[in-house]
Order: sequence, then structure tokens, then C-alpha cells
Amino acid sequence: MRGIIKPVNYTGGGALIVNIKLFASYKEKAGISDIEMSLPNGAVVSDAAQELLRLHPTLAGDSSRLMIAVNEEYQEHDYPLSENDEVAFIPPVSGGSLEKEVPSPLMGEG
Repeated sequence: MRGIIKPVNYTGGGALIVNIKLFASYKEKAGISDIEMSLPNGAVVSDAAQELLRLHPTLAGDSSRLMIAVNEEYQEHDYPLSENDEVAFIPPVSGGSLEKEVPSPLMGEG
């Protein structure tokens, strides 16, 4: 059974429960893939991100740089959360560019 994580500044009153999902390196760093989090009513994506980084500061340095999906759709950090939303934190993917720089056959040599 998982416990519900409440933010430090939580004062009671109305709250909503969201389901946090961590993937790839975030999952490895936190040592967990699912977190049930209680946030105040009216919370937005950035509230969940800030609370996650308070609990697991090694995940990222700046919560505004996190890529986040709510219910399987990428959202901005000011997106409002609702009861039982699934909030997925997706780490940046490193690697090469999909575009290759190819010399144009139309360019002549000088």
C-alpha cells in the first residue's frame, strides 16, 4: 500500500490526489516509479513538479525545465490538475539530431 505524500506547506482543507509516474532516469534516481501525491485544490502542474523536486532533489535542478504529461498529453506548467490525474515526468532524451546536415548539390565551389 502506498502512502499519500502531502506538500510541506499543506494546511488541510480541500485537496486533490494525483498519481505521479516517473520514467527512465527519474525512476532510477528516485528509486520508485509511482507516487500518490496530495495537492491543494487549484494546483497546477508546476505545483506537482516543485513538490516532486522537494522530495527528490536529484531528479533535476530546475522544475520549470521538466517535461510533463497529464493523462498522456504534454502540458504546460500552468495547466490545472484534477482529482486522479496521472502526471508523468519524462526525462530529457540525449542523442543525435534527427536531421542530418547534407551539403546541397546546388551549391557550387567558389
